[in-house]
Amino acid sequence: ELTSLDEEMAGSDFWNDRRRAEEVTRRARELRDLTQPWGQLRSRVDDLAELHELSADENDAETLSDLEKEVADVTEALEKLEFYSLLSDEDDPKDAILVIHSGAGGTEAADWAEMLMRMYGRWIERQGFTSEMMDLQPGDEAGIKGATIEVKGSYAYGYLKAEAGVHRLVRISPFDANKRRHTSFASVFIYPDVDAIPDVELRDEDLQIDVYKAGGAGGQHVNKTSSAVRITHLPTGITVNCQNERSQLKNKGTALKVLTARLYDHYKQEEKKKMEVVESTKKSIDFGSQIRSYVFQPYQLVKDHRTGHESGNVQAVMDGDLDGFIQAFLSADQSV
Repeated sequence: ELTSLDEEMAGSDFWNDRRRAEEVTRRARELRDLTQPWGQLRSRVDDLAELHELSADENDAETLSDLEKEVADVTEALEKLEFYSLLSDEDDPKDAILVIHSGAGGTEAADWAEMLMRMYGRWIERQGFTSEMMDLQPGDEAGIKGATIEVKGSYAYGYLKAEAGVHRLVRISPFDANKRRHTSFASVFIYPDVDAIPDVELRDEDLQIDVYKAGGAGGQHVNKTSSAVRITHLPTGITVNCQNERSQLKNKGTALKVLTARLYDHYKQEEKKKMEVVESTKKSIDFGSQIRSYVFQPYQLVKDHRTGHESGNVQAVMDGDLDGFIQAFLSADQSV
């Protein structure tokens, strides 16, 4: 693929179609970022093999000892590259849009959604990624009804796509005076962050734009001005809301960005005819449809129902230790 892209970029008319040129340039860069480390690692292995042969011939114990550390470093680098090889979809290198919605459970679910938002925030920090809150809808009493977060970092979408689905919490409720055990649900959606949709034009006549007063806790400006924006894409019925900013114009811009990402994902999944496409899923945010369960009481366990991967260190998971779950999902997805 990289060879064909290089040939296309070498053409005299390459920049006549700027959008196509930018897409090809981006894809070529992504492929080089993926293949160059393998070439560098191969060179290191060849050098180590040659140095080992010379040291063994000369019985150089000190150099042989140093080589052990080098081999360990190369092995670690190899494991990282093997993990990256699981991220082979063209959208995997992109930034991501992370959407969290509280589900069945009222205040309990709203609090759980906020806990998930914190968990992903910690994971984002661990990865060295950056994030920006695009929209936040506070809960009526506690927690959040929903949040939309832009996550920027290499392969952010490739990693986070493993988190899409319903997340289930079992715990003793801090909101229940009788200290009973409650089950709560929240959904997570992940979309690749894109600027445009190939071969699809967002026409004004296809968009229904409504403005309304923002609701929920949020300061004195809430409910005084119609700054919140709702955009509906009429051909697909996909709707996006944004009320995070005081400016109606800013909310409209953010809503359009999220709508573009969701439509890109919708059309891509439609082309692939995947039955599990996120937008057409019939699963409710309720019991029986979860991808992962987080049990705080009567015992502590986080278990992914798709892969069987689990961890007894609930606190570490809630502090963003998700790599084991993500790697297990990507490995299982690759084998399908």
